[in-house]
Amino acid sequence: MQPNINVVSLVSVGRHPQSGRARRAEQDGQAVELGLKLAGKALTVVHAGNAQEPVLRQYAGMGLPSLTVLAQESNCDALPVLVSFLKDKPIDVVLTGVRAESGESSGMLPYLLAEQLGWSLVPRVADIIGVQGDEVELLLALPRGQRRAVKVKLPIIASVDNAAQEARQTAFGPGLRAQFNVLTVESVVDESASRWQINAAKPRPKRLKVVKAKTAADRMKAATAKPMGSGGKIMKDETAAEKAQAIFDLLLEEKVVR
Repeated sequence: MQPNINVVSLVSVGRHPQSGRARRAEQDGQAVELGLKLAGKALTVVHAGNAQEPVLRQYAGMGLPSLTVLAQESNCDALPVLVSFLKDKPIDVVLTGVRAESGESSGMLPYLLAEQLGWSLVPRVADIIGVQGDEVELLLALPRGQRRAVKVKLPIIASVDNAAQEARQTAFGPGLRAQFNVLTVESVVDESASRWQINAAKPRPKRLKVVKAKTAADRMKAATAKPMGSGGKIMKDETAAEKAQAIFDLLLEEKVVR
């Protein structure tokens, strides 16, 4: 735990991928876990939405004494109320998930918050090593399990990757005993999003690899061999028209455009 550091974790209502039921969002739970590691009981957890949402008790059951709710309707934009709540406060670190599990789920909220607050944004954080003065050292999650350590000036907004420490189990009793601080805020209705029709995403079909092997050894080699990229082409000195034509030809070949 880092002394004298103000940490805020933003949480949302998640959705189970199979049943569709409301639940604690996995990445938001990891953000709370990382916030507890940094600030302990001094962590501030904020939710913009319905204060009566039962899922919020799952976050509180992680050992939170209280939780702050910016009360607004489901058709309202969370960005303005979060900006109003965070600005002009002595906050060092704001933790979020990479993207929400329900609603628009665009992953743009951390970026828009950082833009409007004028803070640094650090995406895909796996861990926070420590804070020294006005700098924080973070560990970023890279592909294939790699990590990269970076130092950033405070304050920052960090989106927590799936590679971060898993959220602890929630306890029913402490979740019920936690105090909810409900704040009345001036909400802004998201007119465009209210007209959307949200449907479950359909998985795209994957192209099957045709293996022309005559022996069992050839079939085993084809099944276990590491896939290598092929057919790529690096275009540096070509004109913009030639580059655009190459992209269009690839889209036609892959049948993305017909």
